[in-house]
Amino acid sequence: MEKAISAADANRKFSQVLREVKEGRSFVVTSHGRPVARIEPIDSNTKDREAAKAALLKRLRKQPVVNIGRWTRDELYERD
Repeated sequence: MEKAISAADANRKFSQVLREVKEGRSFVVTSHGRPVARIEPIDSNTKDREAAKAALLKRLRKQPVVNIGRWTRDELYERD
């Protein structure tokens, strides 16, 4: 079960949060009442993550390679 925790509390109690995550608990981190992140044990979604990665790589392999030519460092960091 996930427990909601504010970003400020997660920051102040980070060591405690990590200990609880090691024990299997998951947290949803909120900022101004809106969920922004999830902290969960790494093994809890390994299969989902691998499936998502495989789907992304499959989709990327199907896309054509676009040659955009060379660019200079100044062009790369051009600011408006």
